[in-house]
Amino acid sequence: MDLTIHSTFLPHDDPDASLAFYRDTLGFEVRNDVGQGKMRWITVGPPDQPGTSIVLHPPAVDPGITDDERRTIAEMMAKGNYAIIILATADLDGAFARLQASDAEVVQEPTEQPYGVRDCAVRDPAGNLIRIQELR
Repeated sequence: MDLTIHSTFLPHDDPDASLAFYRDTLGFEVRNDVGQGKMRWITVGPPDQPGTSIVLHPPAVDPGITDDERRTIAEMMAKGNYAIIILATADLDGAFARLQASDAEVVQEPTEQPYGVRDCAVRDPAGNLIRIQELR
């Protein structure tokens, strides 16, 4: 099989804040923006990787999810432990400086990990954990 990663989904609870973070802070391009208010699905991705996207979506809109499950998702997002994505860059220090200059919540400064990578971590406006690894 010849498979690639096409899209991944991250929840948002404030589409405008998430859009600003992914577009203005991370430099991703907006590929699609549908819906309105908090019911928006926004697709973003790296400009040089047109086949790879992140879909920022309203959490728990699936009709099969119960009210209790919706509350649990909201609680987990508020704690910042619901979703995660790992990105990579050749310039980790530059990326971190840009994130630090924004309103991103810094979780971990660039650190050499004992498992062989150097990375940092921040949270996006919805609390999603974003780890950024240094390409070597």
